[in-house]
Amino acid sequence: MFSKLSIARSFVNQRMISAIKEELTYFRKWIIIAILIGVTCGFTAIAFYHMVEHATYHLLTNASGYKPPKAGLPREHQTYSLPSRRYLIPVITGVGGLLCGLLVYSLAPEAEGHGTDAVIESFHYKRGIVRGRVPLIKIIASAITIGSGGSAGKEGPVAQVGSGIGSLLAKLFKLNSRERRIAVAIGVGSGIAAIFKAPLGGAIFASEVLYLMDFEPEVIPPAFIASFISYAIMCYFTGWGHIFHVPSLKGELFKLYGLTTITAFMILGILNGIFGILYVKSFYGVRHLFLRLRISKFLKPAVGGVITGIIGVFTPHVLETSYGWLQMLICGEIEEIPLTILLLLPFLKIAATSFSVGSGGSGGVFAPALFIGGSLGALMWVALKHVLPSYDIPLAVFTIIGMMSFFGGVGKVPIASILMVSEMTGEYELLPAALIATALSYIITGENTIYISQV
Repeated sequence: MFSKLSIARSFVNQRMISAIKEELTYFRKWIIIAILIGVTCGFTAIAFYHMVEHATYHLLTNASGYKPPKAGLPREHQTYSLPSRRYLIPVITGVGGLLCGLLVYSLAPEAEGHGTDAVIESFHYKRGIVRGRVPLIKIIASAITIGSGGSAGKEGPVAQVGSGIGSLLAKLFKLNSRERRIAVAIGVGSGIAAIFKAPLGGAIFASEVLYLMDFEPEVIPPAFIASFISYAIMCYFTGWGHIFHVPSLKGELFKLYGLTTITAFMILGILNGIFGILYVKSFYGVRHLFLRLRISKFLKPAVGGVITGIIGVFTPHVLETSYGWLQMLICGEIEEIPLTILLLLPFLKIAATSFSVGSGGSGGVFAPALFIGGSLGALMWVALKHVLPSYDIPLAVFTIIGMMSFFGGVGKVPIASILMVSEMTGEYELLPAALIATALSYIITGENTIYISQV
């Protein structure tokens, strides 16, 4: 009996030792790959950041006189100007769309659109294979689209670039199909972490964005490593501050849990869910319209760019990422945006993004989603101030929670959205208040998602 027990224990111990060795080997391999992905994505994100800045200055500011506000700066440091030559905006956005179309459809057609969905499709249906030329074409085309005034963001491009880096390293390390897909997802998180200075949210995004209602758990540990490294590199060269500057909310947080404010957050979540459905339907409605349009595919982004430019003639707030105008709302500068324009902004940003990216232009849909949600949050705050003139919750609270809850619903990434916006603003104290609005937005949007390749 004793010998049998000893043999059994020895067998179990050997199995445990073997399993531990296997795990250590697994993590050693992924640590090396994660470090390489993080370093490469970090420096690529820096290059993309500067490309967008220079493209915006040369294509939009110099030509039309439009200098958008800057995210990350308090009101007293803002120096912006509305377009002095508005009539040139459709020309600029149209030329930007034309250049993007020529570049993308000549060299890498998979780089068109918002990018993140192409990565999800590659993960689920293409064994994680991303062509080596795609990252380079994507960042150039996206810099042109955003810099010329196209309504798009940086999330899709860096996600696709990160996925290309992950796929390339998987090939170099001779990883199998399953491991290559994980490397692709790690690259997504690393790119997101760098460009938005959100290491925790970026890593969770990489795991959460792949599914409508699930996570990819194997992605998370190495994604944390890669995301931290890319974030550290980005911050070392561009500064350690958050993407958005938020006035101090100390002394205000205890007010967030009154019945009036909680009810307002619930209404905001419902409103964001409804507008999230409108965003998805509009985006893919325009996309299908352009797919059926009988003109050269090289010209389609130019047509979408011209339409976006026409919208921008009257409301330049919807051009490029619109982060500067979000910053103005966060700083409480509601008077900088007339109420008539604020009422139209959610609709116009949806239209501008649909025509900029849905036509075949190159750029992300995360930044537009934040702006739509933020402007809806600002409208909710204005309505409360009209009904209750003594209401003293800062505008920043509603703007930030609007940002979180809108993208959490429309992107089907409620946890990543809350974490990412918290890191982008530095307002982690709003997490509990954001949960109810984000949950309602997520539930109401249902299976309507801006990333249609999610499974």
